[in-house]
Amino acid sequence: MKGVLLPLMMIATPVAAQTERLSVVANGEIVGTVVATTTGNRVSVDYRVDDNGRGPKHREEIELGAGAMPVGWTIAGSSLMGGPVSEQYRWAAGRATWKSQADSGAVASAAPGLYIVNDDSPWALGVYARAALVKGGAVTTLPGGRLAVTKLRSMKVGATAVDVYRLEGPQLAPDYLMLDAQRRLFATFSATGVTIRSGQEREAPALMTLGAELEGERVRAISRAVAHRYDVPVRIRNVRVFDPASGTLSAPAIVVVMRDRITQVLSAADDKGAAPADQLVIDGEGGTLMPGLADMHSHTSLGGGLFYLAAGVTTTRDMGNANGFLLDLLPRLDSGEIAGPHVVADGFIEGRSLFSARNGIISDTLDDALRAVRWYADRGYREIKIYNSFNPDWVKPVAAEAHRLGLGVTGHVPAFSSPDRVIGDGYDTIAHINQLMLGWLLEPTDDTRTPLRLTGMARAADLDLSSPRVQRTVTAMQQRHVSLDTTAVILERLMLSRAGTVGAGDKDYLAHMPIGYQRHRQRTFVPLKDAGEDARYVAAFAKLLEVVKMLDDRGIRLLPGTDDGTGFTVQREVELYVEAGIAPARALRLATLGAAEYLGEGALRGSVAQGKFADLVLVAGDPTRDIAAIKRPRMVMHDGAIYYPAEIYQRLGIAPFAAPPKATAPATTTGGTDAPAGTHGFAADGRDHFD
Repeated sequence: MKGVLLPLMMIATPVAAQTERLSVVANGEIVGTVVATTTGNRVSVDYRVDDNGRGPKHREEIELGAGAMPVGWTIAGSSLMGGPVSEQYRWAAGRATWKSQADSGAVASAAPGLYIVNDDSPWALGVYARAALVKGGAVTTLPGGRLAVTKLRSMKVGATAVDVYRLEGPQLAPDYLMLDAQRRLFATFSATGVTIRSGQEREAPALMTLGAELEGERVRAISRAVAHRYDVPVRIRNVRVFDPASGTLSAPAIVVVMRDRITQVLSAADDKGAAPADQLVIDGEGGTLMPGLADMHSHTSLGGGLFYLAAGVTTTRDMGNANGFLLDLLPRLDSGEIAGPHVVADGFIEGRSLFSARNGIISDTLDDALRAVRWYADRGYREIKIYNSFNPDWVKPVAAEAHRLGLGVTGHVPAFSSPDRVIGDGYDTIAHINQLMLGWLLEPTDDTRTPLRLTGMARAADLDLSSPRVQRTVTAMQQRHVSLDTTAVILERLMLSRAGTVGAGDKDYLAHMPIGYQRHRQRTFVPLKDAGEDARYVAAFAKLLEVVKMLDDRGIRLLPGTDDGTGFTVQREVELYVEAGIAPARALRLATLGAAEYLGEGALRGSVAQGKFADLVLVAGDPTRDIAAIKRPRMVMHDGAIYYPAEIYQRLGIAPFAAPPKATAPATTTGGTDAPAGTHGFAADGRDHFD
């Protein structure tokens, strides 16, 4: 009707869209973005990361219901290594349904629950936190589990007032985030990386420091609770000792430890009468006492040491880290303030390119690289590690400088180089079996700074190990005593991961883990075009295991490594050696004494012998007959402390795998810092009493 004004309430007012931008910062450089546009109750999120030639790239569509609870969530794009991402969640009419790479399901639900996304972005943490805060700080999650968010402090970052939260439950480690006064996401952060509101990138270093402080507080509290220390001898009875040098188990024996050293290794016949009243006595119940395992390719984190110790890993070689973070952490590990294994540090050196890994030191010139070598030498690093974007022409002079200063040389094969060339230029060790094998599979113009360093492995299905190309490299490794840090487990995880299935490497532990971690492991990490390509990856991994066995047969030193931090993958790496055809006792030697010898520490670690450090693991059964026995440690000793993995796992939200052994407290002590022996901090109902 012309000339007639409609009532104001009848005029539809469009809702203005609000866009929020965040930057993903690693090692001081922006490597990704999060762009979120909110229109009413709908949010569109574009998430892109380009770091080290890889990174997730996907788009999320979120629909929010009452109480900031998502009622719809879809994600589409690609994951870290280019695998496809397609995920949907919907709550409607009292029913929640979801479908992801990992699983699909539906449940009746009178109100929407909090769905934990399988392929999420930093933005999701803000969604989770807001929904939990509306519920009082904790909420049951879908497909399972529970999420809790705890306010830790209020502060200002620049001119912005924020509240700092810890979010726990879905994953192995907590997340830390900041919400502003309107509960909008300001940042997510850790000790090694930050996602922060665009324009505030200069605050990233301070947030990393805060991340280390907050996570350090949590880890220190757990470390104090699970480390049992005594100022009296610890007498471990009724065990058989594994000797990695001979590959055999002893007759029943007794091992005595005083603080961090083995003082006696005795025959059971020497254990006459009652045990001394002034010693802690542990009954091994006929199990095997073995030296602690080593992970020869790790990246140390604040909380990772707890996982390593619980898995029986007492030594790691750090293959690249944020240098300031690692140098601050190492003395804390040495003092026992933070629980974790003995760490040997390698210094990471990368070249500048669009594909650079943001880690260690990035060198723009050869002089920069040489200065980096000297920097690491001055700080006591054992080796340097060269990475993908490093100029191949720099390897020889940099290796010469490292050797002059007493450092070893290891690393990836730089893009457009070859294993043969880096061996000739001075490498002592090649990192990752795929970095070795790609030299037999790719053309000189292929760019291994991209995900091709994984996807190119499918070509190994047809590899002839007797070919001159292969044998020339193996002969060079023999002649120059070049080792291989295998990380076969991470290749298995990437090449054989399949949506909706539990991989062979995960089946023995995955059901014990938090729901978010369980789902993440049940997905495809590589793009698979068809069934033929799927079969090629399977055949290629079988060929990879053949290479492991061939190299061991030819006398090439193998260093079991993982490129992971859970400890479970160390156990699987050793198991893969056995699947490759290496005898269990030989595989255990490589993961214990062999690793210690490579690190120059064979006189101190790697076997159970008088005078050596008491890096010990107690398992039930005989791992020289059944290698899977190493997956269920009952007790671990390291750095003068006794750890019971069951205690550690309960505090980390993981269902334990094996009960602690029986321990009898000494009648008198001269100090000590422990709960009563025999209880191990557990209540009678088997549940842990947290501090």
